[in-house]
Amino acid sequence: MNRFLIIFIVSILLGALSGAVTSSIILNQRNSENNLIKDFYLTENAVSISPHSLRVRMDQGHDNYILVDLRSQEEYEKEHIIGAINIPVYKDKSTSDYNNKRIIEEFSKLPKEKEIIVYCYSMPCMSGRKIGKILAENDIYVKHLNIGWNEWRYYWGLWNHEYELNITNVTDYIAKGSEPGVPNLKNNTSSCAVDGGC
Repeated sequence: MNRFLIIFIVSILLGALSGAVTSSIILNQRNSENNLIKDFYLTENAVSISPHSLRVRMDQGHDNYILVDLRSQEEYEKEHIIGAINIPVYKDKSTSDYNNKRIIEEFSKLPKEKEIIVYCYSMPCMSGRKIGKILAENDIYVKHLNIGWNEWRYYWGLWNHEYELNITNVTDYIAKGSEPGVPNLKNNTSSCAVDGGC
């Protein structure tokens, strides 16, 4: 009887211990997933710039940022987002030029006190991300516009609020030639927060 009781008690203790270990593993896994989700959103908010908040900054005349077009000089001069400078990572429209030394040198000349925002061809374009990585490895930090040139120029209605489509016009936010251009101040801008609240 004592032997049966000892086996029974040991079985209960081992069962409780394995249950506790299993629960701990499941909770840790869940906490790890939650931490990954939290890290993703912290990173996304630290790196990404909403095109809508950029447009609002333009409308309000903010000058606390520098917008950098990464497309080729040829494409930049044809048309670009107004106010953007050009640091091309393409020799021409189909040939990339990830010359790290040149890129690092060009970006290191930009004012340190201003937020640097890069954009390239489209949302899935990896050029901005690749350049951001190269620069971060050299202690130069840039943010990434959530859309690229194609979405800005050709899909204006995709990311602007519906009521704004009647009071904004994409051509007011486009420049041509080798100069960046200067955005016009507008009184009809959204009340969305400039820090990316839209």
